[in-house]
Amino acid sequence: MGVFTSIAIFFTIWWTVLFMVLPWGVQSHADAGVKVPGGGEPGSPVNPKLKQKFLITTAISVVVFAILWLVLTLGLIKLPPLR
Repeated sequence: MGVFTSIAIFFTIWWTVLFMVLPWGVQSHADAGVKVPGGGEPGSPVNPKLKQKFLITTAISVVVFAILWLVLTLGLIKLPPLR
């Protein structure tokens, strides 16, 4: 697997995992009973914790990518070469 292919696959995995992780631990303004800032949406999160979620996403993505890389490197799944 080439460098650019690896980066593209990692980015795709990271982006997919991010959408899986984003809803974890979310509490909306309505659920928390907190006043919504002017013009805000009651369903918006009180504290989205994006930095923490980006770190969790990266950690999960590294593990998934490492497993995929091992499977492909060991030849457990054979893919046709890209041209």
